[in-house]
Amino acid sequence: MRSLIDTHCHLDDPAFDGDREEVLARAREAGVEALVIPSVTLERIPAALALAERHPELYIAVGIHPHAASTFSPGAMAQLRRWAQHPRVVAIGEIGLDFYRDLSPREIQREAFRAQLELAGELGLPVIIHQRQAQEAMMEELERWVAARPSGRGVLHAFSGDPSLARTAVAWGFVLGIGGPITYPRAETLREAVRAVELSALVLETDAPYLPPQPHRGQRNEPAYLGYVVEALARILNAPVEQIAAQTTQNARRLFQLPNLEASPDR
Repeated sequence: MRSLIDTHCHLDDPAFDGDREEVLARAREAGVEALVIPSVTLERIPAALALAERHPELYIAVGIHPHAASTFSPGAMAQLRRWAQHPRVVAIGEIGLDFYRDLSPREIQREAFRAQLELAGELGLPVIIHQRQAQEAMMEELERWVAARPSGRGVLHAFSGDPSLARTAVAWGFVLGIGGPITYPRAETLREAVRAVELSALVLETDAPYLPPQPHRGQRNEPAYLGYVVEALARILNAPVEQIAAQTTQNARRLFQLPNLEASPDR
């Protein structure tokens, strides 16, 4: 069976409260060997960590989402630093800029973003970047960070840019998070961006319960649907499904320093 990694799944979301264990079981049956749960609010991090402690295939990213940037403070950063020491934490995220919903003032979003980029750099952790209608500002912040910390790395979650942005991001050491939107009929620019970079620059994600693939539009997304993304990439890149699965899994393991759980005798 092919082995997949969902690098962005909000399994701690209340949408899964009624059947979380069943969702995980379906993910395993679909070949998903590991999942990364990114943070949205500080309040949800303890429950996410507890979930990861019970399930060896789950890993956590800790951070303040741009929607919640108004909660950014020195105290919040100190708490993030403590949580980042937890053995199940593999990244800082989901962090970034969202000028579409503007749920926090833009300057506060940028301040929180910069501080969390610096924290990731200090701790040697990758970052998971959220961006919506803030591409120019995001790239300004990332260019500054990369110049100061050339070893910085991360993933541009739910990548929606054009080929030029894709190539620049990859040149700066980032990978592109590809999920359900790659299956949407009008996503031709995204498909062009995927063709513009090497397969080594792509990781899989669902963003569940959001952004379901085309066959499940209008429904709750879940990690078991990751195969739709693999199949779409195989068609776009004219490559075998097995190659897409193997390379993106290798990419995710390398980025997040994940063990090969599929080969573990406990699995």
